[in-house]
Amino acid sequence: MSKPGRSQEPERHLEASGPRTGGSQAPPAGGQAGGRAGGRATGWPPGGSRVPRGSRPRRAAEGRAAEGGEPGTPRRGRVRAWPAAGRQGRGRTAMERVEAATLEEGMRLRVIFLILMGVILAVAASDVLTGAVGVLRETRARPLTPAEQARYIQEEIAARWHTWSADLIFPTELQYVALGRAQQYARRVGLAPETSCKAGLDAPVGSVLAEHGCLTLLRATYVDQTSTFVVTVGVAVLGSEERRSAATGQLPVDDRVGVRPVAFPGTAGELFGAAQRQRNSWIAAGPYVVFSTAGYADGRTREAIPPEEILHSELWPTAQSIAGRIARALGDEPSAVPQCTQGNVC
Repeated sequence: MSKPGRSQEPERHLEASGPRTGGSQAPPAGGQAGGRAGGRATGWPPGGSRVPRGSRPRRAAEGRAAEGGEPGTPRRGRVRAWPAAGRQGRGRTAMERVEAATLEEGMRLRVIFLILMGVILAVAASDVLTGAVGVLRETRARPLTPAEQARYIQEEIAARWHTWSADLIFPTELQYVALGRAQQYARRVGLAPETSCKAGLDAPVGSVLAEHGCLTLLRATYVDQTSTFVVTVGVAVLGSEERRSAATGQLPVDDRVGVRPVAFPGTAGELFGAAQRQRNSWIAAGPYVVFSTAGYADGRTREAIPPEEILHSELWPTAQSIAGRIARALGDEPSAVPQCTQGNVC
């Protein structure tokens, strides 16, 4: 037998709760409404009972309506950050740190570069200043030392063979002193082309000079004022006085060898050749060796002249005088030697 008021009450509540979600509806009749109004004040459903699923949205809506929201409006949940946004922020921070480190490294390298360039420029400026001071010291006028004056004289003499003209080396007319202190004149009849020492000298002489650096050989032919004697003068050019001294110390002592004669057709010396040479000799002057060879203009050979005639003839003194005049002109000191590095004003 069922108990009154217990088995039927839940059914009425369930029936009442169903239509409530759909809108307003007339209350149930009689005792059911009175029993609910005068019944328990505790919340529904009772403890331990199961709540139908359809009733939960209603309670959520009622709760939002009680909080001041509109009934039936879903409650907004909290906005959660998207995981990718956090990772993007962290990546951006890492990139900023890398960029800052790169910028700092670049600034450090730039400072080092600027320091190095400053040091280099300072050293270069110091070198330039030192060089400028040295140049000023060297170029400013000052008195020449005795050694510098001697070097100037040697260089000036050694350069005469190519700085002087042919007429200065071999004048067209030479005055010399003959036997009896008589003043005589020799006339130049021709200039030979420049040649090597081996080509213009006899082999025993040319080989020695070539070993000591003979540069070249200059030759010219003269006749005396009576056109009786013919003399060929040869100037061998050595690089320095020391080389010349070493070369002349090894020359053979033989008057049959020396400079080869040069004949010029149409002149008084056209018959002068190797067979017509009577004697040969040389004289030193600075870096030069001045050779001379003499013979008769009529073409007489060495074998055709008796030795005693050669000894008492004016031929050999004439040849020595002509060669001596040329050698002295080449080897004499210059008439004016600078006193200062920039002329004669210090």
